Amino acid sequence: MIKLEDLVIFLRAADSGSLSAAARQLDLTPAVASVGLKRLEEELGTRLLARSTRSLRLTPDGERYLPYARSVIEQVEAGGNALAHGRKMIGGTVSLSMPSDLGRSVLVGWLDAFQEQYPAVSLQVHIGDHVTDMFRAPIAVAIRYGVPEDSSLVALPLAPENRRVLCASPEYFARHGRPGSPSELSQHNCLRFALSDALHDRWTFYKDGDAMVVNVRGDRSSDDGELVRRWALGGHGIAYKSRVDVLADLKTGRLEAALTDFEGESAPLHLVCAHRTMLSPTVNALRDLLRERFSAWLA
Repeated sequence: MIKLEDLVIFLRAADSGSLSAAARQLDLTPAVASVGLKRLEEELGTRLLARSTRSLRLTPDGERYLPYARSVIEQVEAGGNALAHGRKMIGGTVSLSMPSDLGRSVLVGWLDAFQEQYPAVSLQVHIGDHVTDMFRAPIAVAIRYGVPEDSSLVALPLAPENRRVLCASPEYFARHGRPGSPSELSQHNCLRFALSDALHDRWTFYKDGDAMVVNVRGDRSSDDGELVRRWALGGHGIAYKSRVDVLADLKTGRLEAALTDFEGESAPLHLVCAHRTMLSPTVNALRDLLRERFSAWLA
């Protein structure tokens, strides 16, 4: 396998007419430069440079090989320049994973606005509530609730103050009453959410610095957050949802909040990627737009 650094040594030596001059230009010792040149010649099975104590010149094979070597290095440099230029521009394709309910009810309109602002951007959107393996799945960034368990992931806050809110439809509260304390949830049909096969049936509420944890039951559970919200809208039970998911329903009165004198569980929202090299100008622009929209939405 030909090494690029050996090609560069050959080109510098051919252009300068001196292997020691090539070594100085590349900040190498003459011995290292000589080894690199010999390695290239051995790989090609021919002498490229005729060397003596006083002079260095291209052999016939060196003359024939020189333009090809120069083309390879120029193409590599051009590719690097293209990548550097692309990293400075907002455009290209971004693969994005997001929660089902939030994605369909809130984010879809915000992503439309983002692409109207940056028409050179293409989005590949994956919607679902399962936890995506950022190192294996073809996903550049993901919008996730909570702090990732994998500390090697990069998590940038979008809505750090977001919390869960207990809510149900007005029809449900009219039929079954409104709970006055977390302990009264045992008398209600609780719509539960499952994530990665773990059922969220322990709901925590806070008041005056104390945490109250209740085990809830109900006749419906799902691994799809949007379905849980639809059940709540249909009057089938009481849900414990992220505020950003149900804020539009609360504002219009389709859902009503309960236990408002208690604080719900923290549900911070983050933009997550595998490493910081994924934070291109396009991803940063998307993060800025989402952060601004969430801030205004929750205000």
